[in-house]
Amino acid sequence: MALFGALILALLAGAHAELPGCKIRITSKALELVKQEGLRFLEQELETVTIPDLRGSEGHFFYNISEKVYEFLSTFITSGMRFLLNQQICPVLYHAGTVLLNSLLDTVPVRSAVDELVGIDYSLLKDPVASTSNLDMGFRGAFYPLTEANWSLPNRAVEPQLQEEERMVYVAFSEFFFDSAMESYFRAGALKLSLVGDKVPHDLDMVLRASYFGSIVLMSPAVIDSPLKLELRVTEPPRCTIKPSGTTVSVTASVTIALVPPNQPEVQLSSMIMDARLSAKMALRGKALRTQLDLRRFRIYSNQSALESLALIPLQTPLKTLLQIAVMPMLNERTWRGVQIPLPEGIDFVREVVTNHAGFLTIGADLHFAKGLREVIEKNRPADTRDPRTSSAPPPSTAAV
Repeated sequence: MALFGALILALLAGAHAELPGCKIRITSKALELVKQEGLRFLEQELETVTIPDLRGSEGHFFYNISEKVYEFLSTFITSGMRFLLNQQICPVLYHAGTVLLNSLLDTVPVRSAVDELVGIDYSLLKDPVASTSNLDMGFRGAFYPLTEANWSLPNRAVEPQLQEEERMVYVAFSEFFFDSAMESYFRAGALKLSLVGDKVPHDLDMVLRASYFGSIVLMSPAVIDSPLKLELRVTEPPRCTIKPSGTTVSVTASVTIALVPPNQPEVQLSSMIMDARLSAKMALRGKALRTQLDLRRFRIYSNQSALESLALIPLQTPLKTLLQIAVMPMLNERTWRGVQIPLPEGIDFVREVVTNHAGFLTIGADLHFAKGLREVIEKNRPADTRDPRTSSAPPPSTAAV
């Protein structure tokens, strides 16, 4: 009975466990690259170690031993000389390794601002899982509005899976990762656009005035020639759908057309609903996940009557053109700036390959050290770094290295 109760508790705990929106797999190929770079760093550290020549005498015996002959004489040196080597070199190795690890970890972003509106949380949800060939890590991978730092979108998406091992690194993103980004921008009030007067393309201005000529002509002369206003406002958070065939983003927005006479309330001509479907292509550049959006489907309709929807058909093409020439470039300018992936500074992704699955996508890539480890460490080294031979190192043992 106790075993049954424990099983139920385990299942309940698993049911409420938070799923990662982002996973990273580091393969043995990447670990080998990091190992070689680390050894190069340690070699550089050891080059700075100098052991003074030993000169002295014991009775009638005089000696003068330089640093270069220590290795040759290693089988003959006394325990005192071994103690000296241990005092000089072991603390440097310990210090170098500790600084290397801490400096790399300090450069990994955990919770940071993406721009002036939203931030991203890359908190590690549980301990990394290590195998003989891989190191797998699961991150929250959730965006949030900077004005609502404690807000979070419930993750009900499919958990991303990592199976591949050919590249150095694999990064997986679930639909939740992208949904939380779009909902955060929605909550921040960023998903809206208002064009007034000269901002409305001339051809579209003419089409809209002609379409609503029957309503405009009945207005007072002061209103007839007023600037035209076109407002697009996303009415609900967009949603991402990832399939093996590709990634799409569904958007629903309201479109309001009005005249804006000077010093008078605006006069609404029409209000309609717009449904759009965008295709999304992902890419890794450096350490940034970038997105290129393309308008695939578009339709407008009235939420008042089917007859009014028929009357909107002439506006379909000019409004779609407006989206393509005015709205999509603005969106892509932002999405192509990208969002940073949790990778230490100085390491970039190269030769990436994107693969779509049901509910998530994976990006495999190799690693490139854009900066040497010494440069990364020096950039992040505290100003009051102590000498490696001080108490920051562990107490030296009496055994030689």
